[in-house]
Amino acid sequence: MRVRGISLPKQKEIVLSEDSLLNGKVLLRQPKEGFRAAIDTVLLAAAVPAAAGQHILETGTGSAAAALCLAHRVDGVHIIGIDVNPRVISLAEANIKLNQMVEKIDVVLGDVADRLPPQFNAAFDHVLMNPPYLADTSTHVSPDPDRALATMEAGADLRRWLKYGHDALRHKGYLTLIHRADRLADVIRSLSANLGGVTVLPLWPREGEDAKRVIIQARKGVRTPARILPGLVIHESDSSYTEAASAVLKGAPLAF
Repeated sequence: MRVRGISLPKQKEIVLSEDSLLNGKVLLRQPKEGFRAAIDTVLLAAAVPAAAGQHILETGTGSAAAALCLAHRVDGVHIIGIDVNPRVISLAEANIKLNQMVEKIDVVLGDVADRLPPQFNAAFDHVLMNPPYLADTSTHVSPDPDRALATMEAGADLRRWLKYGHDALRHKGYLTLIHRADRLADVIRSLSANLGGVTVLPLWPREGEDAKRVIIQARKGVRTPARILPGLVIHESDSSYTEAASAVLKGAPLAF
């Protein structure tokens, strides 16, 4: 099987690990090898300012880890997750059932490289995403096909990911994404002109170190000036989590 030009062997057995997020509140089965949900996933979900009754789209949902974290934190939301990889859709469905979230989360096979489905057009209050970090010209491609598919822009570049999210949003809806800090300029350049109120939250590994990741949020149809926030320091000097990071990793929202 080939998806976006990347070969996905049919017979390769996926060996799963049993993990948890939000201090054990979310259970997660995910591949031991390949792309795995980690702290980026939790921070992304924590940054979405969702409220009860709202509709949310996650592009590139993977094992549904971010969707599960968000649904656990905010009651009364409905989340649709799409992913291009048919191998992870069944895994996401199993995780949703494991966490008893079938009434709050649906996952479907979908590709941001394709035309936005008519039922998705301007249908969501929030779109969240963790787009592939590597441009399609990168030579640092994982030998694992599932990880390569999740981390490399093959068939859909960053501009396409962001355009898909923009078109799915309702007026004044929020787009929230996490990306590499060294690609912040690419993200800003790729945002649709109708996305304003751009807010950047750096994620500092430790006090005094350069940010490796940033969370970026923008709103459709608003003209609020851009802001760069003080950011979140993840680790203390002894590698333990800071008090602020620990609170988010246990389920607190990440305030913008």
